[in-house]
Amino acid sequence: MKRILLTLVAVFFAAASFAQIEDPVKWSYAGKKVSSTEAVILVKATVDEGWHIYSQNLKDGGPQPTKFTFSPGKNYTLIGKVAEPKPITKYESSFKMNVGYFENSVVFQQKVKLKGAGPYVVKGKLEFMTCNDHKCLPPDEVEFSIPVK
Repeated sequence: MKRILLTLVAVFFAAASFAQIEDPVKWSYAGKKVSSTEAVILVKATVDEGWHIYSQNLKDGGPQPTKFTFSPGKNYTLIGKVAEPKPITKYESSFKMNVGYFENSVVFQQKVKLKGAGPYVVKGKLEFMTCNDHKCLPPDEVEFSIPVK
């Protein structure tokens, strides 16, 4: 019995060592003052070759769009919505619809109005989904804390 258990444990660890956790999207952040009362928050996604992430502006029934949620701050307020460049638009048969997405890299921008004295730190989270030509990974969520300089 002990021998069978040890064999099963060895097989489990061998199989686990071959399993790879896929992480095709890397996120980076910056906060830059554009005046004494305004700043822009930059959120950059660097996407591995062959993968893509989706636009914020997708119709229902398709993949999960990229979504930003900002935490309320005492010394800043959001100005408008998160801006994004024009996405690639293509029909995806897996969703049976046209979808907008980004390859390689994309920078999302959020303007903020600064109030009172600093330091200014914009916090929140983003949700995104990434796919390649063969599969999609489950939606993921990333928290961020971005100092404004």
